[in-house]
Amino acid sequence: MKRGHTLVLPAKLADELRAHLFPGDGLEAAALLLCTVTGQRRQKWLGREVIYVPHAHCTRRPDFITWPGEYVEAAIDRASARGDAVIAVHAHPGGLFAFSDIDDESDRVLMPAIQAGTERMAGSAIMIPSGVMRARLYQEDCAMPVDLVMKAGNDIGTWWNDGATTSGPLKPTMAFTGDMRASLARLSICVIGVSGTGSIVAEQLARLGVGEIILIDFDKIEERNLNRILNATIADIGSLKVEVFAAAIRRYRSDGEVVSVPSSVATREAVLVACEADILVSCVDSAEGRHIADRLSACFAIPLFDVGVAIPTEPLPGGKRRIAEVYGRVDYVYPGGSSLMDRGVYDAALLEAEYLARTAPQAFAKKIADGYLKGMPEEAPGVITVNMRAASACVVELIARLFPFREFANETRARTIFMLAEGDEDWFAESQFQKGHRFPVAVGAAEPLLGLPALAVQRRVA
Repeated sequence: MKRGHTLVLPAKLADELRAHLFPGDGLEAAALLLCTVTGQRRQKWLGREVIYVPHAHCTRRPDFITWPGEYVEAAIDRASARGDAVIAVHAHPGGLFAFSDIDDESDRVLMPAIQAGTERMAGSAIMIPSGVMRARLYQEDCAMPVDLVMKAGNDIGTWWNDGATTSGPLKPTMAFTGDMRASLARLSICVIGVSGTGSIVAEQLARLGVGEIILIDFDKIEERNLNRILNATIADIGSLKVEVFAAAIRRYRSDGEVVSVPSSVATREAVLVACEADILVSCVDSAEGRHIADRLSACFAIPLFDVGVAIPTEPLPGGKRRIAEVYGRVDYVYPGGSSLMDRGVYDAALLEAEYLARTAPQAFAKKIADGYLKGMPEEAPGVITVNMRAASACVVELIARLFPFREFANETRARTIFMLAEGDEDWFAESQFQKGHRFPVAVGAAEPLLGLPALAVQRRVA
């Protein structure tokens, strides 16, 4: 999957930018977008702050605008202090989704000034009334297109430099079509946890044609896993899950890329690979894994889907137990929205308990490690059907965010829970969760990584 540059805008920032650029008078308006630049294999520009140029402080026409020096200097000063890059954004109220000759002429003056002031690459961008954006970057006097501009919110907007979009007025793509497969072929999705549920999610993504799939899991296949990990065989026992699954995908796909990371997601190596994905899917069963995914989503402005399954049991007379319920849950989290921690998927007490389980097992011995069936230790539970239901719900949710097809707003489906014993399904809107603003948004790979000292660069002491 070849891509050079991606610009990602958290929804709140994108919406505020659009409101400023289109005040309703049909004239151009301007703003300066400050971005964290991150990525090794491909570069991502993460929009983190906007400096708005007041409408009254510049000359505005339907096809022309001036850039007041004081606001350009303010953006340079602010960006330089944090190591950010600057993208100059202006409106095209007439709807032209291309850079005009006037834009080219303006950039020839403005871009060198920003580059000199920040000592970094600079960029320019246009936005049309629908909110769709196109951007380009400058290295000295050479312009290069930003391949993808992405808006991460209740819907995931993807606006490609060639005019293709997953939704909106420019070549929208219909869900569940061959065009959808072609669009997915341009994206990178990271699956964290490639076991019972994660292997099923990854299989669907691969068969749907996702261009790059990043697989993260440190574990090896055991005999007890064979009844629920897709593509695993007796011959694979003792092999790394990610390597087995990557090899399986390569056997039936020659047009995609698979990146396998045989490490815990709570390692610096895994985080630096995962952060280059466009979308995250968390299929872990630990609070620590979800905590890392939560922070990844915020710090690198990546939409996150989290899926889980639980089968609580209750006691019966005579020492037996019965199924109390069969739950599946899918949460969708976007940068700047409520986090998994805000929603109670995990909490600080659970994180501490898992830490004790790893470092001081004797202090944790009283807790039952009961896996899928709560209250019953099961080495090889027969849960693949429940896993498949939950994994399918997760991927359908992902499709709905990229290629809206529902007759209701995606905002109303921040969380979906199905209950098979009761035969019910509940939905929770984003507005029903309190935002805790726990994690910084779009700060990229600032140290310590994800704000966690354990992931900081280890410096040798002489």
